[in-house]
Amino acid sequence: MRSLAPEPLTADAFAPFGDVIEATDAAEAMPINYGWTTRFNALADVAVGDGRAIISIFRSKPLTPPVLKVFERHPLGSQAFMPLSGRPFLVAVAPPGDFDPARVRLFRAAATQGVNYARGTWHHFLLALEAESDFLVVDREGPGDNLDELELAPADWIGVAP
Repeated sequence: MRSLAPEPLTADAFAPFGDVIEATDAAEAMPINYGWTTRFNALADVAVGDGRAIISIFRSKPLTPPVLKVFERHPLGSQAFMPLSGRPFLVAVAPPGDFDPARVRLFRAAATQGVNYARGTWHHFLLALEAESDFLVVDREGPGDNLDELELAPADWIGVAP
């Protein structure tokens, strides 16, 4: 089993897999509500094809032991996750196309960062850290099969380094 250490989540590093959702100086910021609110505009491109966008809350427990064994992708739409519990989390992704365990990247997202997986991007299910955590999820509901899941052979399992 190989081991991966999480790398910091940045917009540039994550660009091949989707969008980082974060209110930063790079975002388009505009005052609204008579100046009482700042809107950080269009932080992610939600792809839904012929479906509709839905908003859910997922409650995730930390993975113990931290070994990556299952990846999934959504061929018909993107999927966004934003933490609600004030805790960091891990993001394990691989490029679209044929899954290659050697191309998996592991990111550590800050409690203020979310991600939007691009359509077809391979990713591990939610990887909460520290404690059970809630996430706001925006994804696609509609016709068609929008989930491909892949269980890795034990030789391809990936341990998460501290």
